[in-house]
Amino acid sequence: MRAAPQRLTGAARALALEIAAETRAEWGYATDVIARAFRAHRELGSGERRRVAETVYGLIRGDRRLDAIVAELLEPANRAGETISQVVRDELKLIVYELREGVPAEAVKAEVRRLVRAELDLAAAAAPEAGLGARTGLERDAVRASMPTWLAQMVTAERGHDAGLALLEAMNNRAPMAVRVNTVLTTPEALTKELAEEGVVAHPGHLSPTTLVLETRVNAFGLSAFRRGLFEVMDEGSQVVAELVAPPPGGRVLDACAGAGGKTLALAAAMSGKGRILAIDVDGKKLEELRRRARRASLNNVTARAITGDGAVLPPEARPAAWDRVLVDAPCSGLGVLRRNPEARWRLTAADVAAFPPRQVALLVTYAPLVAVGGRLIYATCSILAEENERVIERFLAERDDFVRVPVKEIWGKARVEALGQADDGYLRLDPSRHDADGFFAAILRRVR
Repeated sequence: MRAAPQRLTGAARALALEIAAETRAEWGYATDVIARAFRAHRELGSGERRRVAETVYGLIRGDRRLDAIVAELLEPANRAGETISQVVRDELKLIVYELREGVPAEAVKAEVRRLVRAELDLAAAAAPEAGLGARTGLERDAVRASMPTWLAQMVTAERGHDAGLALLEAMNNRAPMAVRVNTVLTTPEALTKELAEEGVVAHPGHLSPTTLVLETRVNAFGLSAFRRGLFEVMDEGSQVVAELVAPPPGGRVLDACAGAGGKTLALAAAMSGKGRILAIDVDGKKLEELRRRARRASLNNVTARAITGDGAVLPPEARPAAWDRVLVDAPCSGLGVLRRNPEARWRLTAADVAAFPPRQVALLVTYAPLVAVGGRLIYATCSILAEENERVIERFLAERDDFVRVPVKEIWGKARVEALGQADDGYLRLDPSRHDADGFFAAILRRVR
């Protein structure tokens, strides 16, 4: 039987409520709000920080369901004419979250009485059907999964009702702490031993040979092995996408939307620090972070260049028809990474999602001329929607007969593709419900003339 979780108390509890409220105000990035809060409260120990962060993410993920449950609980107070402030509702949402995590009702009764005069049915808050009320159909499913109804409609329309809901439910699970082993400096076996010496238990990933999953809850960025460049924190699905680029030894690779360089560095390590990688992005600050990470990882084959617009003006190094591989890891809705960025489900709208595909096609059109004849253009997103994935590739190929699609099994072989549970249509698709990795899509296009 699972032991009841320890409740946050005192300053840590107040801070969790404060962070959740600030994030909820404009559904900004929770990681940024949490980081600012922790800088302002350095007195909190590492254990308290971890529990505060986990609680905040739990509140964000469950926001719609928790709202619905609190509304049901407060019906007696509403009938009695009691006015309930937003601050009290937020505290009740935290209590409901704790109840659903296994905290016994007896442990919170006194606190609930302080907040609300009416008698609340706390046992009902932890029931499987809590908060669903008289809702029916897809709205009921969306509330159960604590997702916007529009998103539930999109996902179930594409994947079918059961598979779509399974995917949405999986987005509420805590993502594993996966790291990519820097094979230029160490091996997975050697890093596993070194981490053990730092008190961290790690085991191999199940999708990528460069992955270790940290079983010990720890600040990975504070480990000696991280500071010495032996690993980078990186979702296993993202590592698989980088592996699919399959850069040739000593080749030339252009990462067109490099950001802070997670995939750039994975490619550089796959090339054993040889050849050349040009990483470009519109965000100069992210590229500076990429440069710092490359130095820490002892990777000297990476050059980073800032650009303006979506490739409207490219750096001189980005010569046409000169690159063996061009990776377009396109800006997207990010719906595949809701485990790590749960607030995005509340920030995004269907209109926001619809705005991405034209931009994604335009990026492919911009960077396609850089691919050498016989080279490959790799398109990737962290979206789970066909409109941003398969439909983008179809639109691009409808206008470009100088590119053809390359099936994933041509790169990896049939056995690897089947082991990853991929369909036989040649695309790479990963998602949390099937792979315990973030949601990713990738397509490979070869330039034939």
